[in-house]
Amino acid sequence: MTDTNEAVITEALAVIDTALAQMLRRELVSSNEVADLLLDVRSLLTHPAAVATA
Repeated sequence: MTDTNEAVITEALAVIDTALAQMLRRELVSSNEVADLLLDVRSLLTHPAAVATA
């Protein structure tokens, strides 16, 4: 199960990286917002989940 999750995360990161590169080439005002969102999602995927304290 963990291998499957890691594969999905790796694929998602690749898609995000590709989309970020495309956003940087566009000259749309909203591209900054999309890039920010993609960076936020990428950050969440690459950082280990915080351990909840009871």
